[in-house]
Amino acid sequence: MPVAPVTYGASDRPPRGDYARAQDDYTCEQRSDYTAADHDTYRRLYERQASLVRGLACEEFIAALPQLGAADAIPRFDDINERLFKATRWELVAVPGLIPEVPFFQLLASRKFPVTDWIRTPDEFDYVVEPDIFHDLFGHVPMLFNPFIADYVEAYGHGALKADALGSCELLSRLYWYTIEFGLLQERGRLRAYGAGILSSPGEIVHSITSPEPQRIGLDLLRCMRTRYKIDTYQQTYFVIDGLKDLVRLTEPDFTELYAQVRQLPEIAADAGTHEDLRFGLR
Repeated sequence: MPVAPVTYGASDRPPRGDYARAQDDYTCEQRSDYTAADHDTYRRLYERQASLVRGLACEEFIAALPQLGAADAIPRFDDINERLFKATRWELVAVPGLIPEVPFFQLLASRKFPVTDWIRTPDEFDYVVEPDIFHDLFGHVPMLFNPFIADYVEAYGHGALKADALGSCELLSRLYWYTIEFGLLQERGRLRAYGAGILSSPGEIVHSITSPEPQRIGLDLLRCMRTRYKIDTYQQTYFVIDGLKDLVRLTEPDFTELYAQVRQLPEIAADAGTHEDLRFGLR
């Protein structure tokens, strides 16, 4: 039975990807019809981003980046999976585009990471509305070779399924957004990026670390789940952890009571600060 395309946020353009290829869990076979232009787009994106992340991305990302394989063509997921499964028992699965929350959570809970298998067109080189194969591979996959991130993302999948049953998906989505997508950490006294949305963006990797405009505050679960986020601009707030081990520690408790606490408190705008925030300066 065909699955329905998915959109998040406000957009006038139709969803990308051929959902007729997808199975009930939204996974599909990785495309095999990439053109020479597709491979060249990937090569140029990889070349540009790899030069930008030096000195701005965390050491764990830099060390794992070569695990993606050759940078001159779109890699096959099966090839990456041979290395990834040995490292952290994760595997990549192809999806035609954005997928609904519950199937997404179920895949994460099974240590399967969904990767969009289409790539942006040359005229979208600097900005693409939806995550494409480059965002998913370059931004997310190297960090899945790290055992702390690997365990955190699986725990997130299990926690998100529970949150869905409790009607609290939006609260947990904010935690994912501000950690796995747009997280910063302290490394040898300096700020570094570990979030995929930052690592795969030529503009945000510089903005998140060097710009004086956004606020950077210590990650507190209650504060994070109360904070709205932007989907169409650079982030105005980044949450900072001391190291990747913090993510595992933060997700160990049961969040049921935390959700109840959050619902009793007002939301916080994406650019708002509070007097309790532990702020990090540029270093």
